Amino acid sequence: MLRTLFTSDHEDFRYSVRQFLGRHVEPYVQDFLDQRSFSRQIWLEAGAAGLLSLEVPDAHGGSAASDYRFNAVLFEELAKVTMGLASCVGIHADVVAPYLVDLTTDEQKQRWLPRFCSGELLTAIGMTEPSGGSDLAALRTTATWDGDTWVLDGSKTFITNGYSADLVVVAARTGDEAGPRSITLFGVEAEMEGFSRGRKLDKVGQGESDTAELFLDQVRVPDSHRIGEVGAGFTAMMERLPQERLGAAVSNLAHAAQILQETIGYAQQRMAFGRPIGDFQHNKFLLAELVTKVEVTQSFLDQAVLAHSDRSLSAVDAAKAKWWSAEVQNDVLDHCVQMFGGYGYMNEYRVARAWRDARVTKIWAGSNEIMKELIGRDLGFGRS
Repeated sequence: MLRTLFTSDHEDFRYSVRQFLGRHVEPYVQDFLDQRSFSRQIWLEAGAAGLLSLEVPDAHGGSAASDYRFNAVLFEELAKVTMGLASCVGIHADVVAPYLVDLTTDEQKQRWLPRFCSGELLTAIGMTEPSGGSDLAALRTTATWDGDTWVLDGSKTFITNGYSADLVVVAARTGDEAGPRSITLFGVEAEMEGFSRGRKLDKVGQGESDTAELFLDQVRVPDSHRIGEVGAGFTAMMERLPQERLGAAVSNLAHAAQILQETIGYAQQRMAFGRPIGDFQHNKFLLAELVTKVEVTQSFLDQAVLAHSDRSLSAVDAAKAKWWSAEVQNDVLDHCVQMFGGYGYMNEYRVARAWRDARVTKIWAGSNEIMKELIGRDLGFGRS
């Protein structure tokens, strides 16, 4: 399939990402799985390679690419090797970065961004709560003004990078009013008294990405760590969710496409009844359907990436990209496991790990059901 959205500059960047992965990631994937996290050295190497700073201005240590196509290249290549790394780097470099660049003061930028770009300061975002799930407006974590500081109380769960993050962008309720208009964002540093982490969560897939519960018990946060205006946190999150969802979609499809290509290679080599299993009509037709589905979806995502590069991607189109790519990814990988037969059920085979790693993509960044709700409202139908 010919893709026309990338220039030679993007392909040169793709080559550098592949070089990074070949040197620092691919030989050690099993080690990361065993450790259930990525080493700090990986983050430092990623920072040195310029992979963490695409959203950050030059003045603060970044490369200021100002072109989302570079982000897309990065997450395509990461997802081909490990979805866990794509999700961890995605949270840091693609999700948290716009909050720190767009909403922080000059002093905050100087304090956080250079180390953010170098990989010395690892970040996470604390939105999801045990009782809330996709309903961000219903969060219960509170921030109360007390003398000259904010006091934060509450908990967050399913936080990617949560176990190792040095800085967490935390959404908290700063007023008595229910709903979105009393939510504010704070930069909570890991060494602040009262901040603690639960265990690394034992997930079905993506074991190499650290995911944790976070607890805030009377954490005193100075106003100098407030991110954006008081009460403007929900709006800030809604404005930045389309980028998070598009990044997830890019990773989803690249992950599925890579494993599908490996499955096609397997079907060409695996023999049954005296011939390659790909020669059987059912398998041949199935693979034809899957390749077509991936390529058609790729065309839609490429247009979405171009639109976001032009700052014209709508929240509804981002929702379409997120839910459909997750559906395609899971459908493709389910069939790939079946094609591998018994070997597809063995953990030592990439297809088995990929199948497990993909399941969460229907849930995170807003569940697929929420995405359909957003699309349905755009069609003129009311709240369910």
